[in-house]
This record gives sequence, structure tokens and C-alpha cells, in this order.
Amino acid sequence: MSLETNKELIRRFYTEIDAGNIDALDELVDENYLDHSPPPFPGLEAPGREGLKQVFRLFWEATPGTHLIEDQVAEGDKVVTRLLCAGTQTGDLPGIPATGNRMEMTATVIHRIENGRIAEKWSDKDVLAMLQQLGVIPAAGR
Repeated sequence: MSLETNKELIRRFYTEIDAGNIDALDELVDENYLDHSPPPFPGLEAPGREGLKQVFRLFWEATPGTHLIEDQVAEGDKVVTRLLCAGTQTGDLPGIPATGNRMEMTATVIHRIENGRIAEKWSDKDVLAMLQQLGVIPAAGR
């Protein structure tokens, strides 16, 4: 696949998630998907694509929002995407009752593409900022 095709796959991945179309992951993500940096919530143990669908369902139901792609670079079988994730916590997350708080979180994500599907992911997310905005951890200086 070309570098542009790989980048388009990742753009479509985020577009489908933002639309709440979690079932599109059956087409976009390899069944044996490996997440090297899963979210910090207990109870999300399903492996592969099913685990990813579980994570996005949880976030879609609790914090519906958007992923804004700010930068994207591709080389070989990998695509690096810098994102701004935003939403409002209208539902419960594991250990965090709904707050109604708006949150924004930056992330840098590396996806590896294999046979036209997302096979692996590594990411750095500003989870501290997310937890502060949800009121779980006090902001610095307070």
C-alpha cells in the first residue's frame, strides 16, 4: 500500500470512531490487533480488535467527542498522527462517575499497517490533563 493510502486508512479510522460507527473497525483493524499502550482503566481485558472495540464503545458512551488530526507522517508500514481529542463526559468511565466536564487531550499515535488493516498501535496521551479536567486529580497549583 502507498503511504497516502495508509494515511487515508488512519483518517477513516478516526472519522468512523467520531461517527460512533464502532462496527467499521471490523473492516479497518486486524483481528489480532496489538495495543502497546492501552487506556488506564480496569476491566478492559479483551484482546485484539474486540478489545479495541470495547475501549471505543466505552469512550463513545461516556465521552462522545472528536479526534482532530493536526499532523500526519507516514514511512514504510507506519503512520504517525498527532491528535487533539475532545469531548464531554456525559457518562461513567471506570472509577469516574459522569462529571459533565469538557475535556481535551493531546495524543501522538503510531499505527502499523499490515495487509490494508491497522495491526499495531503505540501512543503517548496526556492522560494527566484528561484526569485533571474530569476532576479526578487536582490541577497543579491548586
